[in-house]
Amino acid sequence: MREFLRDYRESRPRILTDNWSAYRVEQGGTGEGTVYAYHFTAGGRERDYRMHVSERAGRLEEQDQGSSFVSTWSADPTPAGSRVTIESSWEGATGIGGFFESRFAPRGLRRIYMQVLAALEAELSG
Repeated sequence: MREFLRDYRESRPRILTDNWSAYRVEQGGTGEGTVYAYHFTAGGRERDYRMHVSERAGRLEEQDQGSSFVSTWSADPTPAGSRVTIESSWEGATGIGGFFESRFAPRGLRRIYMQVLAALEAELSG
């Protein structure tokens, strides 16, 4: 499981939804030190990301180099196999735009990440 998640060249692209495009690995490709970039589209918004990967306590932390966006992936053993979680955070906009972002972006991102986790489960069980 962890090796699958650490593989940004071959494994990761296979579980991404159509929200990700122009995905490319710019440096490394396996775990710590990997730098990858992509274009992300959701909720009528589009943005480019350039993520730097670090590993801490068995978790993969992905920090956007152009914003405060951070995603942390963890895979913890359970009696039935593994439990994978994704946590994301960012400092949102201010004003009315920030209000709507804080209200709707987490729900949309949660829905997208649930699809990614379902694809991960299908990939590993198939």
